[in-house]
Amino acid sequence: MPVTPLPITGGFYESSVLPLSAQTCVNAYPHIAQGGALVQEALFDTPGLTQLDTSGASVAEKNRGARTFEGRPYFVNGNGLYCLTDSNTLSSLGTIEGSKRVSLSDNGTQLMILVPGGNGYIFEDGSLSQITDSDFTANGKPQYVVFIDGYFCCVTDEGKFIISALNNGNEWNALDFGSAESNPDGVVVPYVLRNQLYIAGERTIEGFTNTGGAEFPFTRSGLFIDKGVVAPLSVQNTNSAVIFIGAGEREAPSVWLHSGNYPEKVSTDAVDRLLKQLTSEELSAAHAWSYGAEGHFFVGFVLPETTIVYDLSTGRWHERKSRVDVGGSVIELQTYRVSSLIQTDGQVYVADLLDGRVGILDDTAYDEYGERIFRQFATQPFQNNMQPFTVPRLELTIESGVGNADEEEPMIRMEISRDGGKTWSNERPRKMGRVGEYNRRAVWRRNGRTERFDVYRFTTTAPVKFAALQLTAQIEGMANAA
Repeated sequence: MPVTPLPITGGFYESSVLPLSAQTCVNAYPHIAQGGALVQEALFDTPGLTQLDTSGASVAEKNRGARTFEGRPYFVNGNGLYCLTDSNTLSSLGTIEGSKRVSLSDNGTQLMILVPGGNGYIFEDGSLSQITDSDFTANGKPQYVVFIDGYFCCVTDEGKFIISALNNGNEWNALDFGSAESNPDGVVVPYVLRNQLYIAGERTIEGFTNTGGAEFPFTRSGLFIDKGVVAPLSVQNTNSAVIFIGAGEREAPSVWLHSGNYPEKVSTDAVDRLLKQLTSEELSAAHAWSYGAEGHFFVGFVLPETTIVYDLSTGRWHERKSRVDVGGSVIELQTYRVSSLIQTDGQVYVADLLDGRVGILDDTAYDEYGERIFRQFATQPFQNNMQPFTVPRLELTIESGVGNADEEEPMIRMEISRDGGKTWSNERPRKMGRVGEYNRRAVWRRNGRTERFDVYRFTTTAPVKFAALQLTAQIEGMANAA
């Protein structure tokens, strides 16, 4: 009886036509081995969250942005700016008005915090102060900030970009402004790639170079891109590239990666469908975070109902979601509760989307602040030229023997869909192995008859290490399954 391996590492790809594909990949990510291995591709678990401190337990204290400055993590939680001290406690540094997510940048000695359309602040030498120079708003209300060649650069709501005095975010000159003129589609957000300034509009992006001019140092480089940014806070610099949610003229939003002279579309049609379902307000409010770990470069886009994560090292997507206690013993699966991630000293610090908690991504923790993590993946449809077949035996090779004091007998559950992911069978659990039970096998027998195609889905909430290495099936009545 032939044994057939079934692919499990395609990542998230849930089509609007479910029989085409119903692949889920939640709180697990595809990993490609870089040397000889039992299998070349596997699914690894995402880290847990361990709390360090909190600025408050209410939603009013949720995170609005974060940045590493002078080697320390800084967070804007609620109406306050906080620094995480060496003792892993939050030190309050002052007030940041408003409730909008903020834009942050620094020049090495000054940290600038900008509330889009509101106030700008400078933190320097342990003191937080508001930018009071009237020239700061002479060309419109500043929206987002970056730093390049000694200057803070902000775009404004009047379609201009302005720069500060050299190495001083407190001083501005009303005459120091520029504009993107290749296409009158407004100015949305600035970003920097390989020491070149880009000013992004809604449908186009224009490059500027510092030529050191006496009147205004930045001049058009001649580089014009017919894509724009539709979610200003989605722009992320990672792994020598910039990634963002954008679109061109008469195009639906997609995720674009800018690393050369022209951005490359990296979102799948499944990701594009999620973006298309958002309202214009939800889309413009989408924000992103990024971090690198163990050879992977992850960029997460925080949407209202899920966080979709792109891995630049594999080119594949997965989702991250959090189990949230909403009261009355009701647990809901919501978008990943991490609002911001920043890295310093080899540690990844996180701030929260639900309250004022700050913590770390913890590879040794298998929960999120004490709440179990929901992990799930579903395979692509498996078929035999649309001819009937049976699967007497299905085996998922996992890292077994992962039980611990919190979960002595962890379980993983399997379901089958025979209509392309529209409906599912009852869950059938199997043991993952007590601590040290390394040869425990997760096998499902007598899986019934399939008339056209099967999709297999696996779920666990056990607070233990999880890695899925391979899925194999014994097949009867099948000649050319694919």
